[in-house]
Amino acid sequence: MEISGKVAIVTGAGAGIGAALARRLAERGARVVVADLDADSAATVAESLGAQAVSVGGDVSDERVIQALIDRAEAEFGPVDLYFANAGIGGGPGLDSTDAQWSAALEVNVLAHVRAARLLVPGWSARGEGYFVVTASAAGLLTQIGSAPYSVTKHAAVGFAEWLSVTYGDSGIRVSCVCPMGVDTELLHGDPIPGDEAAAALAIKAVTSAGAVLSPRHRADGAGRVPGRPGRPRRLPAVPRLADRTARARDRRGAVSR
Repeated sequence: MEISGKVAIVTGAGAGIGAALARRLAERGARVVVADLDADSAATVAESLGAQAVSVGGDVSDERVIQALIDRAEAEFGPVDLYFANAGIGGGPGLDSTDAQWSAALEVNVLAHVRAARLLVPGWSARGEGYFVVTASAAGLLTQIGSAPYSVTKHAAVGFAEWLSVTYGDSGIRVSCVCPMGVDTELLHGDPIPGDEAAAALAIKAVTSAGAVLSPRHRADGAGRVPGRPGRPRRLPAVPRLADRTARARDRRGAVSR
């Protein structure tokens, strides 16, 4: 897909992979709506990109906020061409995760994608073009040691991307599912599992000991460079030959994205 002149929305774009995606898109000539729960961080990123970017603060798992993103994009730049469902949270630890932790992970890591697609896909189908990019995780292909909600919801995010691509590929809609291993972001170095230091330490160790930890810019380059073909979702691992190592990695590796 030619990026120049396109209109993109990037969620979770106040820092990390999302901010790197917004910058890379702007460098390639796209006009970008930078969205983040942290409105100040989103504004800072948008301001650094100049006139081709605006920011919106809010919870992007809320359908009303997603609609506001779309409305802002259309008012400032025109119809949305690309949607990067990048926002994500760590969730709880294991079986002792609360219902609230499970619900939060499902809302942000899965249902936010479903709600965005619900609002965008009908219009894209009518136009015959659109591009939906999901930031999942290697945890969605393997598992996340230390966090059941994160692992389960990332598997669901991958599954939804696959379903979306197969179902709407013939309508010209492209889907990519980014499945990075370790990425040098706040989620990795901050508090991926709030309230459980032991589980957080285990999750972080699983990532940092699994292989190279990449920069957000490196991950953004991968996501922006290779669009999925209609009808076949493209999975983009963050390390070479990830698939070749899946069998031996299953019992000892996990990943936190973003």
